[in-house]
Amino acid sequence: MRILLGMSGGVDSTYAGALLSQEGYEVEAAVLVMSEHTDTGAALRSCEELGIKLHIIDAREAFEKYVVDDFVEQYSKARTPNPCVMCNRYVKIKLLCDYAKANGFDRVATGHYCNIYKEENRYCVTMAQDKRKDQSYMLWQLTQEELSMLYTPLSLKSKADAYTLAKERGYSSADSKESQEICFIPDNDYAFFIEKRIGKFPEGDFVDSDGNVVGRHKGLIHYTIGQRKGLGLSMKVPVFVTEIDPVTNTVKVEPAGREYKNGFMADTLNFQLETEPEDGEIREKEYLVKIRYAAKPAKAIVRYSKNMAEVSFAEPQRAVTPGQSAVFYDGEHVAFGGFIC
Repeated sequence: MRILLGMSGGVDSTYAGALLSQEGYEVEAAVLVMSEHTDTGAALRSCEELGIKLHIIDAREAFEKYVVDDFVEQYSKARTPNPCVMCNRYVKIKLLCDYAKANGFDRVATGHYCNIYKEENRYCVTMAQDKRKDQSYMLWQLTQEELSMLYTPLSLKSKADAYTLAKERGYSSADSKESQEICFIPDNDYAFFIEKRIGKFPEGDFVDSDGNVVGRHKGLIHYTIGQRKGLGLSMKVPVFVTEIDPVTNTVKVEPAGREYKNGFMADTLNFQLETEPEDGEIREKEYLVKIRYAAKPAKAIVRYSKNMAEVSFAEPQRAVTPGQSAVFYDGEHVAFGGFIC
């Protein structure tokens, strides 16, 4: 079986390549050039060490359209986007699958920590064994066609396993550090990046729960739901950002506890294990819901149609943030996902 491996040159994709070769697959790799910050040199070094061929795919146009432009647009609407979610769906996995189909590969593999599960004729992403590194949350937008082609050899492995093997074999990726930044903004100054593209965001008012002005903010782009530090306010008690309103250009701040919500609405749903409801059909079921990559899954009753989900938590959750992904799990399987309204 011929497998095309998505290769960044980091320890995870290198480890995946080593495992695939051990399992007897005919492996070749592809690096996607997504921006000026893409390090094709690291991918080439890892492929040379693994003894596999490297293909280079120019993904800059798709990345700019589906990831960068969306990132800027969402922030301009006072929403907090998930660029990796958009990239996996519209750039990384899609282009790897397209390239694989056009060049005679049977499957596509990545270094994601998750598994692909099949039940009857439906595919879904399933949580990895190592829950600390589980990346199923980032893949909820993948289609059935993409999921049917995807293989994730690290589903039963851990990050420690990856570094151990890299060090034992002397791979250059053993010295790589796990990135915590947005890949196209390596200095992590996303506000500067966005304002450089579309102009400076105007200052406005901080308001309390009664609408009273309690200070001035330096532009909506600099704040996110649940934020406490860096507000520059002198208040009697600590306050948190609970709402960002682009219409009135205000940032609402409230005392501790008010940043918790009992529920939310989500739209732009994509169904994996769960089948898509028919037009006009309403379903209701208890799911485990993740509202951020690092958040623990929380129990909730979910009423949903093909386009919209209404979520009611069993216990209030902190910093429910518009624009972030909400992923609905049936056990460890991704049933479906959407964007928080």
